[in-house]
Amino acid sequence: MRCRSQVFILLVVTVIAPLIFLAGRATNFNSTVSSHKDFDVHDLTTDHGGELRRLNALEHIETLFPKEVLKVIYSHTEETGALNMNLVGRKDLASSLIQEETAEDQGEGQVRSVIQDQGEVANQEQGADDIKVSLAEVEAEVGGRAVDLHSTEDDSAKETRKQFRHRRHEKRLTELIRQDEDEDKKAENEAMERNKEVEVGVDGKFSIWKREDAENPDAMVRIMRDQLIMARAYAAIAESTNNGRLLRELKAKIKENIKLLGEANVDSELPPGIKDKIKLMARLLTKARDQHRDCAMMVKKLRAMLQTSEEHARTLKKQSTFLSQLAAKTIPKGLHCLSMSLTLQYHLLPLAERELPESPKLEDPTLYHYAIFSDNILAAAVVVNSTIIHAKEPEKHVFHVVTDRMNFGAMKMWFLENSPGLATIQVENVDDYKWLNASYCPVLHQLSSASMKDYYFKADNGASLATVSSNLKYRNPKYLSMLNHLRFYLPEVFPKLNKVLFLDDDVVVQKDLSALWDVDLHGNVNGAVETCGQSFHRFDKYLNFSHPDIASNFDPMACGWAYGMNMFDLVEWKKRDITGIYHKWQRMNEDRTLWKLGTLPPGLITFYNMTFPLDKSWHVLGLGYNPGVLHSELEAAAVVHYNGNMKPWLEIGMSRYKPYWTKYVKYDHPSLQQCNINE
Repeated sequence: MRCRSQVFILLVVTVIAPLIFLAGRATNFNSTVSSHKDFDVHDLTTDHGGELRRLNALEHIETLFPKEVLKVIYSHTEETGALNMNLVGRKDLASSLIQEETAEDQGEGQVRSVIQDQGEVANQEQGADDIKVSLAEVEAEVGGRAVDLHSTEDDSAKETRKQFRHRRHEKRLTELIRQDEDEDKKAENEAMERNKEVEVGVDGKFSIWKREDAENPDAMVRIMRDQLIMARAYAAIAESTNNGRLLRELKAKIKENIKLLGEANVDSELPPGIKDKIKLMARLLTKARDQHRDCAMMVKKLRAMLQTSEEHARTLKKQSTFLSQLAAKTIPKGLHCLSMSLTLQYHLLPLAERELPESPKLEDPTLYHYAIFSDNILAAAVVVNSTIIHAKEPEKHVFHVVTDRMNFGAMKMWFLENSPGLATIQVENVDDYKWLNASYCPVLHQLSSASMKDYYFKADNGASLATVSSNLKYRNPKYLSMLNHLRFYLPEVFPKLNKVLFLDDDVVVQKDLSALWDVDLHGNVNGAVETCGQSFHRFDKYLNFSHPDIASNFDPMACGWAYGMNMFDLVEWKKRDITGIYHKWQRMNEDRTLWKLGTLPPGLITFYNMTFPLDKSWHVLGLGYNPGVLHSELEAAAVVHYNGNMKPWLEIGMSRYKPYWTKYVKYDHPSLQQCNINE
């Protein structure tokens, strides 16, 4: 205890060294004096006389320092408070600011060395006089260092605080990393526990699905299908090896699981308790695998099953193509009913009420004119309705609808009952164009030939499904209709107009199109959106480049474009005799060796090097065959086009795209309700 008190006294008097290395941690110098009162005098020494003298000297230690030094001690403060010399017993410092007493800590190493040196001296001194001498020496040392106090303490304190902050930052960073690792490990363990409910392998021996599959909504459905495949393979092997018992068990389980699976596509459609059934099947498959470990035989059987499945898939694909083509040719019962109902209403009207209002706008070249050639009343109505709704100046928009003789009355009746508002509309019959005859039009002349009649109307006796399905597309009645070829005779149909926007009846307009009339076509006849990609929708996909006439006149890698929304400059059309070019190539293709039937191949030829590419946002295609059209492209498009077989008015139309079309149909119209045409 005596040694401890001496060391403590020397620590107090050597205040300058702590100031240099540990400045800024103190509270009040007076607390040092009061702290000594907490010690029991009897604990300090058994020699009352000598120790009392030492205590007396300690209490009057302030008298040993010059006033300048005491002034510095009392007045110097940092952000942590006033200076406190009780550095040994102090416990009120923040834990993050306490330095460990390590050998590499330079400041505390110096303090410790001073304490040890002074402790040895104190052990040799026995009286108060010796203590006073030591204190006098310290006082002299303090006096010598007091001059440099202000110049050194700031740099040392800043360096110390910087080290503290660095260590505290590293410690905190380590704790955060450890917490993240603990949380990740905890989440992983929880996920594995959840997956144990789905994992049905026996002793980890059988698992034909991946662990992450359990996160999908159809995970168990896929598991059951995979199990059925494996069960059929093992059943075939069991039959070939005369393992009757295993064969019966597998067949029973296959039959049971097929019944449970039914037509389910997601796990929610499966019956309750299905997990237990999956586990039972897994155990049976594990048993089968243990009994038949011949891997070569299993691989051979699976390859045979794969080949059979591929052949079956190809057959189903051909059937699907054939049926979709057939469905595209048919007219839905509701649309047929609508046409008949409107035709009847039209003929019941008095003659004076059967005509649409005449207007000089029909031949005004300064207005916005649209050409719509269609025999589908509902589709044409959607095109007109969607265009008018988005038009900024509907009174400047003029619609020219041309249909065939069968649907002329119905088409006219629809627009008599459903006025386009401020817009102007005209309905004409293609059969009224007397100039459109077989002597002028090559297509009409070819349709009267025996070879064309055989191609279209003669049954394919003994033809395979693949042959029929490949030709069926080109035997669509629309290719026989002059409404489809009328697009090559626009100057004859509209002799007084300068520009016409051609719209197919399977499009929907989503924005105002008047800006198209301001697009500079740079001397070209046709303004259209190009459809070519890296290797598709180019000329070689539409034309027969093995024919010398095609190979010598066209580039096989030239970019294709789309019909459906086309701006035609009729002035340039007449200058370049576009209709004459079309007639020339159509006559050359009488034997169908240049291209298959249709209007796009002759269009690509006719407008070759005379087509100006429009921005793709004007016309987005593929809604009739491509399920992957981006939603952002659909929303930004001025016109969306249902080109393909899956038209929005057919049952085979894709439900994802139908709302873009159905919102312009007047389902509350009495004629639609009468024909049971619903959304």
